[in-house]
Amino acid sequence: MNPIRCFTPLSCLVLGLLSATSAVHAQAIGEVDTVFKLFGPDHKIVVEAFDDPKVQGVTCYVSRAKTGGIKGGLGLAEDKSDASIECKQVGAVSFVGDPMKQQEVVFTERTSFLFKKLQVVRMVDKARNTLVYLSYSDRVIEGSPDNSITAVPLPAGTTIPMR
Repeated sequence: MNPIRCFTPLSCLVLGLLSATSAVHAQAIGEVDTVFKLFGPDHKIVVEAFDDPKVQGVTCYVSRAKTGGIKGGLGLAEDKSDASIECKQVGAVSFVGDPMKQQEVVFTERTSFLFKKLQVVRMVDKARNTLVYLSYSDRVIEGSPDNSITAVPLPAGTTIPMR
């Protein structure tokens, strides 16, 4: 496999941003329109679900704003930083793959053409046998303090494999 080559720092940044995608894909659950747009799609709130890639039996639901209009229809608009998350135990809990890190990104989705993304980070609260999920929006230069948090207490007797 040939490595991707870039010739300027800016081209390296752009290639890195375009190639940085999450291995976890969200499934669309539904959406509601919030603002009518005469040209292009309406502004809306979308609800998506994704399964934690390392924890079978845990699903997270994220709702977020999606910008419409002409720019939104072309994929050039920057979505607002507002997002909400709720994660639930939906089946028997088991751990997959390598032992868990104290904190790691489990989901990323672009919310603008190049510079902004929604991220979900899983944190382990070993003392309470709980997984904590934080959603937030970040940019290459400046992040946003808008965030949402949820926690999934694990069944008694479940041991979290840690590094």
